[in-house]
Amino acid sequence: MEALNTRWHKAALYAFMLVVIGHWAEHIAQAVQIYVLGWPVRDSLGVLGIPFPWLITSEALHYGFALVMLVGLVTLRKGFTGRSRTWWGVALGLQFWHHIEHLLLIVQASTGANLLGRPVPTSVIQLIVPRVELHLFYNAVVFVPMVVAMVLHMRPTPAERARMRCTCAVAV
Repeated sequence: MEALNTRWHKAALYAFMLVVIGHWAEHIAQAVQIYVLGWPVRDSLGVLGIPFPWLITSEALHYGFALVMLVGLVTLRKGFTGRSRTWWGVALGLQFWHHIEHLLLIVQASTGANLLGRPVPTSVIQLIVPRVELHLFYNAVVFVPMVVAMVLHMRPTPAERARMRCTCAVAV
């Protein structure tokens, strides 16, 4: 764990962001299918969901990704200092809630007891915001502070640079 936040921090951050951006691409593809191409929501499965439709309907897969995001944010947090650590913490807090929502969904899918007797597993915020839009929102509100954190981390103040134990900062 120490190496992930010191000598391998930069590589770990890039690998983590690659996974996050891939996930974002799926959500964006689904939004394009719905809002640009006019496909019905049930047919808008993203890129991977078209050949593998079970991916979209699998609460276990969605929960798994929410958990991977949470673990990644927790694991890589120690490598951040100063302002970047604050922003990374914001992303972590928001992802924690997103994870709770997915936990609620997987419990419902596993037990068949849906929230408020709904016909399908439903998260708390999904009671007022449709699922597609909600997940675009969740991904955005977690992604934006992650990006801010990474930019600040790679361009630290002199005081932050002095406390860094990784090689993420760009040369000045």
